[in-house]
Amino acid sequence: MADRVTVIGWDGSPLTDAARSALGAATLVAGAAHHLALPEVPPRAERIRLGSVALAARRIAQHRGTAVVLADGDPGFFGVVRTLRAPEYGLEVEVVPAVSSVAAAFARAGMPWDDARIVVAHSRDLRRAVNVCRAHTKVAVLTSPGAGPAELALLLDGVHRTFVICEELGTDREQVTVLTSDKAADHVWRDPNVVIVVGGSPGGAAAQGTGWLAGHEVGHPTGPRGWGLPAQAYGGVLGEGESVQLRTAQLARLGPQVGDLVWDIGAGAGAAAVEAARFGAAVIAVDAAPESCERTAALARRHGVQLQVVHGRAPQILEDLPEPDVVRVGGGGAEVVTACAARRPERIVTHAATRDEAESLGRALADGGYDVECALLQSVDLDTSAWVERERSVVFLLSGYRVPHP
Repeated sequence: MADRVTVIGWDGSPLTDAARSALGAATLVAGAAHHLALPEVPPRAERIRLGSVALAARRIAQHRGTAVVLADGDPGFFGVVRTLRAPEYGLEVEVVPAVSSVAAAFARAGMPWDDARIVVAHSRDLRRAVNVCRAHTKVAVLTSPGAGPAELALLLDGVHRTFVICEELGTDREQVTVLTSDKAADHVWRDPNVVIVVGGSPGGAAAQGTGWLAGHEVGHPTGPRGWGLPAQAYGGVLGEGESVQLRTAQLARLGPQVGDLVWDIGAGAGAAAVEAARFGAAVIAVDAAPESCERTAALARRHGVQLQVVHGRAPQILEDLPEPDVVRVGGGGAEVVTACAARRPERIVTHAATRDEAESLGRALADGGYDVECALLQSVDLDTSAWVERERSVVFLLSGYRVPHP
C-alpha cells in the first residue's frame, strides 16, 4: 500500500512549496496529461494517466511508496478526494488545495457567487442540471463531454438565460465568452469548462447586502412560512381545483424538489405552480386561458420564483414540452391524463368532482402503467367566531405512481 497519498490541486498558478515538496518525493504520480507534463514531476516516478479515478485508486493502493494525485482546481470540491477516501481503498489522504474552477470562473466574470447554485452536468442526467438552471437565477454548471454549453442551451429552449462560458481556466488557452443561451448551441466549446447561467425575473425588492446561506438568492423574499397557503396569499379567489386542502394533498404526493421538472396542466390562477417552484423545482405551467397565464406569471414575480408559462390547450400543447418528473393535472380529463402518462413521469396527481369522473381518471392512470390511489377529501371551513360552517368541499384526489419496468 502507498505510504502516503497527497492530492494536489492545480489552478495554473505556480505550485506551492508544500506541493513541490510532496511532488519531489513521489514515486507514483497520477494526473491528466497536462499535469504529468509539469517539470516538477520526478523523471523516475511511475506515471498514471488519470481517467477512471477508481482504477487509479486501486493501483495506488497496491503501490509501495509515496503517491501524488494531481487534479484541476480544488480536488475536494466535486473532485477526486471523495473517491480516494472511499473505505475500500484504505488510503491516507492529504490535500493541498487550489482555487476551485467555480471560484475562478466567477472571479473572471467579476461576480459574487455565494448566492449561486452549483451543479455537475453529465450526459446521463443533464436534464436535472438544466432544471436547476430553469428554476434559479444564478447557477454554475461544471460540464463534461456531451453535457456542455451547447447541450445546456438546447435543453433550455424557450427559457432565456445569459451564459458566461469559461474554457480551460488556468491554462494559456483560457477564454471567457458571454452570450445569450440561444446562441450557445451555434459554437463548439473546449473542455473543461464552467458555465455560469444567469437570468430570470428576480421578483421582490432588489438585493441589499449579503445573505447568510450559500446557494440562496440574496435579497429574494422567502415568501410566507409554510405551504398549502390560503387564497389570500395568491390574490384572492382561486379556481375550483385549487382549494387549500386539495392543493396541499397534491403537493404532498408530488414531492417536488430541486432538479425536478413539474408540469402543472390547467394551472388556473397559478397557486400550485408557484408553490411547486417555492420548493426549488423547475415548473412549466400550462393553461388554455390567456388571463390564467398572465395571472400565473404575475404570481411568480410576486413570490420571487422562476417558472415558465405556456399558453395552449392540452394534450396537443404537451408534445413539445421537455420530459417531466411529476405532473399535476388541474383539468382536461382522461385524455390529458393519458397523454401525460405516455411521457412516463414518476408521479401524476389529478382530481375529480364525481365518482364517474374519478373512475374514468383512475382507468386512464392504470392503463398508462400507474398504481392508483384514490381518496375522498372532505373539508369544512368554519367561522370560529360563531362556529358556523362557511364553506364545504368534497373532491376525489387521484394519485398515480409509476410502476417500474420488470
